[in-house]
Amino acid sequence: MTDIQVLRAADRVASPWKNGGGVTREVASSPSGAGTTDFDWRVSLADVVDGGPFSTFEGIDRIITVVRGEGMALTVDGVETVVAERFEPFRFSGDATTRCRLLGGPLVDFNVMTRRGAVSAQVTMCTDSTEVTGPALVVVLSGKGWIDELPLAELDAARVEEGTVLVDAKGVTAVVILR
Repeated sequence: MTDIQVLRAADRVASPWKNGGGVTREVASSPSGAGTTDFDWRVSLADVVDGGPFSTFEGIDRIITVVRGEGMALTVDGVETVVAERFEPFRFSGDATTRCRLLGGPLVDFNVMTRRGAVSAQVTMCTDSTEVTGPALVVVLSGKGWIDELPLAELDAARVEEGTVLVDAKGVTAVVILR
């Protein structure tokens, strides 16, 4: 049996960051209703308007992907990495001291955070049809998509708790496999 929950972008509430450098909109987390300190996993989209320090998340692994904008240079524990290619996931430790420098103005990024030792995530980008087995989260980052023929608009998501679904992307859709 397949268990699908559609999560519409229009239903997300923006929350400001502590440092004022942008806002985040949670797509989904587990356990449901968990805060920023007690989640097993959390997926969000962030509007980044200024560079600056990232919040530290002890015991958390992070994957960040540029969705819109010209990208950023991330300095993670003193090592700078340019993250400018759209839809190319970049993995780093939430324990690390991390700073962001925007390369060309505001951007939108896709964030996946998992509690080390409890959950791991694999993020792949889909541009056509693929089968996905839950637990997983599917997020349309550009264009539109369908999940078992249910339509998803840009930035809509679907949470698949169990079973296998067909994802059909007309654009770029992130598939987050959670184990």
